[in-house]
Amino acid sequence: QYSFAYYFILPTALAMLFLHIVPIVQGIYMAFLRLNQFTLQQYLLAPFVGFENFNKVLIDPTSPIRIGLFEAVRNTFIYTVVVTLGTIALGMVVALMLNRKFFARPLVRTLFLFPWIIPTYVTGLLWGIMWLKEGGLVNVLLVDWLHLLPFKPSWLSGTNTMWAIIIPTIWRYWPLSMLMLLAGLQTIPDELYEAADIDGASPWRKFWMITWPMLRPVWFILILFGLISNTYSFNIVIMMFGFGAGYPGEWGDLMMTNIFRNSFQLWNFGTGAATSVLLLIVMIIIVNVWFRYFKKAEDMR
Repeated sequence: QYSFAYYFILPTALAMLFLHIVPIVQGIYMAFLRLNQFTLQQYLLAPFVGFENFNKVLIDPTSPIRIGLFEAVRNTFIYTVVVTLGTIALGMVVALMLNRKFFARPLVRTLFLFPWIIPTYVTGLLWGIMWLKEGGLVNVLLVDWLHLLPFKPSWLSGTNTMWAIIIPTIWRYWPLSMLMLLAGLQTIPDELYEAADIDGASPWRKFWMITWPMLRPVWFILILFGLISNTYSFNIVIMMFGFGAGYPGEWGDLMMTNIFRNSFQLWNFGTGAATSVLLLIVMIIIVNVWFRYFKKAEDMR
């Protein structure tokens, strides 16, 4: 009786097959080949090397790919955690503000969406110029205008690179968190806050006892999306350094920029594919653990 519905699902299923499943299987197969600029033209005939690429990535101490990978893992972990929590925190503050009635609220809400409208590669280009040591807007603002710093720091090198990629990403994505949290706030019944007012609850207590628990499904999705999207972040970082051709440095190299550089600049397509497979496995584990945690937390309510 549902056979007719399958005809409507078939185009989507075929699209998923060719756009997701086939590339994933192809990438897994490439991870077991010695694939470089000499064998790329006919990669299906490239030598099968088993787990050699995975050994170079994880075990071989002489492999420069392994050293760069662990730096990228460290940076990606810090970057993902800080950006995910930062976007949710900033989005929560602004959502609470916009949930109140005030003059020109629709206009303010629209203006706050501006960072989200800008494409990510444009964001990377703009912030790459703003972070410049000489003439960059950030140093001009902090040093020349506000005199908050005694000297002009170099934001695109050293440990400052981490902040140079974190801040633009938070600036780019916090409006999405704001929108979703604002939608969630508007579904919370006013009667709950009225009852809390009668009991003499403080604003802070109302937030932790009413607002935050009622927004549990929203921040679950935001954290999940943040973990995935920030782990696979690429455009902002790659466009900020050398317009897509530069090296972000020891504290700016993320997993995706590392894979991109090894695959398309150093022609190590086999090890690049192996790194991608390992990242896929890790992300599957993280997503499943997060789903189990949320389901367990929901069952305890």
